[in-house]
Amino acid sequence: MFNKVTEADVKFLKTVTAEERVLVGGEISEDYSHDELGGISNMPEALVTVKTTEEVSEIMKYANEHRIPVVVRGSGTGLVGAGVALYGGIMLDMTKMNKILELDEDNLTVTIQPGVLLMELAAFCESHQFMYPPDPGEKSATVGGNISTNAGGMRAVKYGTTRDFVRGLTIVLPTGEIIKTGGKVVKNSTGYSIKDLLCGSEGTLGIITEAIMKVIPLPAFTMSLLVPFTSMEAAISTVPKLVKSKASLVAIEFFEKETIGFAETYLGKRFPDSSAPAYLLLTVDGNDMEVIDKEADRVARVCLEEGATDAFIVDTEERKTSVWSARSAFLEAIKGSTTEMDECDVVVPRDRIAEFILYTHELSDRFNIRIPSFGHAGDGNLHIYICRDGLSEEEWKEKLSEVFKLMYDKAKEYKGLVSGEHGIGYAKKPYMADIYGEDMIALMKRIKLAFDPNGILNPGKIID
Repeated sequence: MFNKVTEADVKFLKTVTAEERVLVGGEISEDYSHDELGGISNMPEALVTVKTTEEVSEIMKYANEHRIPVVVRGSGTGLVGAGVALYGGIMLDMTKMNKILELDEDNLTVTIQPGVLLMELAAFCESHQFMYPPDPGEKSATVGGNISTNAGGMRAVKYGTTRDFVRGLTIVLPTGEIIKTGGKVVKNSTGYSIKDLLCGSEGTLGIITEAIMKVIPLPAFTMSLLVPFTSMEAAISTVPKLVKSKASLVAIEFFEKETIGFAETYLGKRFPDSSAPAYLLLTVDGNDMEVIDKEADRVARVCLEEGATDAFIVDTEERKTSVWSARSAFLEAIKGSTTEMDECDVVVPRDRIAEFILYTHELSDRFNIRIPSFGHAGDGNLHIYICRDGLSEEEWKEKLSEVFKLMYDKAKEYKGLVSGEHGIGYAKKPYMADIYGEDMIALMKRIKLAFDPNGILNPGKIID
């Protein structure tokens, strides 16, 4: 199906880039064989650190002609194997394409290369009194990776996902052509929206080498509330009422007491309150502190009326750091609490969140396996982790397979979908196929074929 990388291929790659930016065989670190979770692993035959659109274009033309598979790599923080070189071949490391090229204050855009880290872009924008709203939990991810998975994060309730902030893209197609789609314009009804198709395509349709991203003026004030509840049902049943309250809610996060304990252990710091079974973490923002105070008070009253035991204002820098550093560390904290884990990031209608979480508790008891969770209550995106702990390899694989199938079947029953923001990659292909059905998968395959006639770009991901 594909050709292996030869000495002649390596020689060509070194003429396109530079000798020191091409590694082969044992020169490549094992880190490049897997993503964050590490359950799916395979080494690339050649690792090329690219620095320009033109380099990417030349490599893709050559790879397409010689039928060599190519996988694009950012920070490697993915969770579903999308950045793993399943068929060997060439891996393009984009992390050196990491320049912030322009801030256009008049058009409210920032132009960047794909290797810019999310935390770098956020800090740059804030230093100029602007905000880049998408806020996924993994701040060390590249923005190119965020675009490729349409990452969401904690501010999606008010501001939306990464796709909502992509104005324009420079893309290298699998055949090597360079195209530009979108731009700095606010409205665009000019033909098919190729940029929106690339968002969430997980590196299977084209390689993003430059992006024009929308920014907004930085809100003057932000306030968070930490709200404890006596049960997860009480916490989640409050969410629709919060959405209807008309408060300027930026984030509606949920988590359980157990998850807080993992974060406290992982960070070595106490959480402001960890006595309740379940919590909502709510944030409002705006430019008038008096209005923010009123909105926070309205939100707190809604929660208390629905059974919250308190509503702690997270207003000091110490409290903000304590609460948000813990929330950002949940994934790593759970990972650190077990020998191995896998993740399910289903998205379900908001009114089914509590039922789904309670269902994971049932599965935990039925299979005698630990299943902690947290997530974005405001948009129904749940992050559920199945932990191996002391299970043997055989027990782990058997239980993991059964639990995953049951959870994705339940998501289908609730009219939900397989992934809210982490993508499909390799790990979730069968579950997506089950939810979408043959006709949708066939359409996706035709789209893939139109972009990538030889199937060389990130093969084996999303669809077969």
